[in-house]
Amino acid sequence: MSMLSKLSALFRGSAHEAGQAVVDKNALRILDQEIRDADNAQSKARDDLAGLVARRRSAENELQSLGDQIAKYESSARAALGRGNSDLAREVAQRIAELESEITTRAPQVEDMKTAETRLRQTIGATDQKIQTLKREIDIVKVNDSVQRAQSAVALQSQGAHSRIGSAADSLQRIKQRQAVQEERLRVGQEFEDRRTGADLDAKLRDAGILPGASNADDVLARLTQQEVKVVTPQITQQGEKSPVERD
Repeated sequence: MSMLSKLSALFRGSAHEAGQAVVDKNALRILDQEIRDADNAQSKARDDLAGLVARRRSAENELQSLGDQIAKYESSARAALGRGNSDLAREVAQRIAELESEITTRAPQVEDMKTAETRLRQTIGATDQKIQTLKREIDIVKVNDSVQRAQSAVALQSQGAHSRIGSAADSLQRIKQRQAVQEERLRVGQEFEDRRTGADLDAKLRDAGILPGASNADDVLARLTQQEVKVVTPQITQQGEKSPVERD
């Protein structure tokens, strides 16, 4: 093979690969257009079927009309024969023969149209089923394609998300450390203030029950007990002496 032939084969191969890549990239668009083309062809086929049905019905009506004319002329021929007018009867018979010949010619055409109509209906029905099947399969392919694109996008973003999550965790830890340091500063500052004002010593005295005004549960119970004794004592009298109530 000469160099020019090899280069030509290389160019053709490259063009084929490039064209195939474009087709693969736009496969769904191509499928959608092909389905639209098939739908348009089906619409044209239905129009042709409708025209065929109309022509077949018109031909059947014409055959019916010819049959009606034959019946009419047969009645007329018998009437002419009944009156002895054989010439008129022959003329009518000739017309009947012409009509019957025309029926003989047209009847097979009507049958052919019926056969074509049946075949066309079957073809249209089968093609409709194929198109519907293709549409369902294309819908599934589109859904899968969308899911795969979403998964790819998530996978790409998650690679950067890991680094962003790590950075966010570091920032959160630094914030917590700053807050802990600030809380410790506030606590130490409050301790210094309590020492300056004596509030810390007052708290210790209150806890020990020494600071005036401080009380606990035992103190409250003791006070209530003393109050109860004071209420009961004035009602007790000397032994044998009646109380003022009893004397009255």
